[in-house]
Amino acid sequence: MLRWCLIIVLLVAYLVPRTAANVPPRVPPRYSGEAQKLADPTYGPIPGESDHYSSYWGIERPFPGNIQDPVFPTEDGPPGEDDEVWQNLLSAEWIIFEFYQQGIERFTDQDFIAAGMPNNTRFRLMEIRNNEAGHLRVFQNMISPTSIKPGACKYIFPLSDPHSYLTFMTVLEISSMAFLAGLAQQVKAESARGAIAAMSQTEARHQAWALMDLWKTNPFAGPADTTFPYANQILYSTHDLIVPGSCPPENPEYPHPRQLLPALFAASNTTSLSPGATITLNFTDADNQPVFDPCIQYYAVFCHGVLNISVPIDTRGFPDRPINVTIPAAFEARGVIIALVADQIGAPTKESVVAGPAVMLEQPARLGPELVRKKYE
Repeated sequence: MLRWCLIIVLLVAYLVPRTAANVPPRVPPRYSGEAQKLADPTYGPIPGESDHYSSYWGIERPFPGNIQDPVFPTEDGPPGEDDEVWQNLLSAEWIIFEFYQQGIERFTDQDFIAAGMPNNTRFRLMEIRNNEAGHLRVFQNMISPTSIKPGACKYIFPLSDPHSYLTFMTVLEISSMAFLAGLAQQVKAESARGAIAAMSQTEARHQAWALMDLWKTNPFAGPADTTFPYANQILYSTHDLIVPGSCPPENPEYPHPRQLLPALFAASNTTSLSPGATITLNFTDADNQPVFDPCIQYYAVFCHGVLNISVPIDTRGFPDRPINVTIPAAFEARGVIIALVADQIGAPTKESVVAGPAVMLEQPARLGPELVRKKYE
């Protein structure tokens, strides 16, 4: 009888869902295990309570950016309903955080001043870096304890000079607002939508500072910033910032799901990205070129604000014959225009997109063509 009781106890212990209290995290031996402290949402400075994410002025990576290993699940069970979205966001946030961190390490106050920037430029970049560290912590905490919290990879950014760095920062921030608007459409929990909206407000403040103080231009993008429904397509476009093979092997695919679309950009000789300008479409990955069906009419779809306009394109003879298209003159020259190629008017589904997207900076207008030239250097 005692033997059967022991068997029943063992079966119950095995079959009942295990919790954080009795399931040690399965951390591979190559990691120190320090990152597992981050599984506790009360560990370390808490965003919204601590001024660490606003007022840390050290050069070294602030918490939790100084702990770059993945955080392994501490509970068994199915993933949270929005875990995939938060994992994508956390992986993207590592890129943004590291961009600011590397700039702070690379450039001094005097470097920015010599480039014609305000005296407090590096100070503001440190403050933005701190905000991004807070985003790391928020996104880690939003992922349920049954899913892995992705760790950092190694990244490469345009760090040749302060001007190029800050130009890239401008398009990076405004792209963040566009993909956050798309991610807000993917999450299921209402609280998650609110959290994403709150993060986008912070990114908008970063962008407004850059436009006003750095570029001395109007920070207003019109009645609405550009929203883009297929956030993972923008996230995938950041792949060339990640050093191949540098991510922790346990990290989930970034982004997931992804379509592996051909990259789209304006040609290197582009002189204007303003509404009404005619540009040549260039698919910049030689190993991933679009294949156009001669029986299908394709469109360049331009998104601006909450609207989009489709322009038929002639794909006959591609790749030997260039594809030219005119950016819709109806758009206001503010914020960004996001372009893609689709096989249906308006790109009504993500599956209708066949290439892109490309983010075309309109504010300040002079930086748009400069970013294009830098792309090909």
